[in-house]
Amino acid sequence: MISERDKKFLERAIALSRMGMSGGKGGPFGCVVVQGDEIVGEGCNEVTSSNDPTAHAEVVAIRNACNKLNRFQLNDCEIFTSCEPCPMCLGAIYWARPKRVVYANTKDDAAAIDFDDDFIYSEIATPMSDRKIPFIHEPHPEAKKVFEDWKHWESKTKY
Repeated sequence: MISERDKKFLERAIALSRMGMSGGKGGPFGCVVVQGDEIVGEGCNEVTSSNDPTAHAEVVAIRNACNKLNRFQLNDCEIFTSCEPCPMCLGAIYWARPKRVVYANTKDDAAAIDFDDDFIYSEIATPMSDRKIPFIHEPHPEAKKVFEDWKHWESKTKY
């Protein structure tokens, strides 16, 4: 059972999922990023309205929070989302490094309404040579040089 505080933020994420869906922005997903007791970023799915396949609620909320806080990591924040994150959002969440994630619906609930991420999960575990979308590795010396320059670049910001 979650606290009343957590319930409030989770319900805001759920309200955003309904607002985005009803407003024609995209699928029924919403998310808030919370720092302490303040929402610092929120978003709903905007995939179809923005023609952006990466405009999932979690990604939109993370972008908004990072913009507001003027930083690229959210290590002192929490994420509340209306549904268990898809593989892309899961990756974005790990890059943002929040303290925790609270979600309402599961990926199985999403699959039941035709948002099935199992294909992507299975592709991640599939060898490159057997993936449905061909991934062609073409090593290039200049690409290696850029990585080598990064390795020795004293002004870099690590993340």
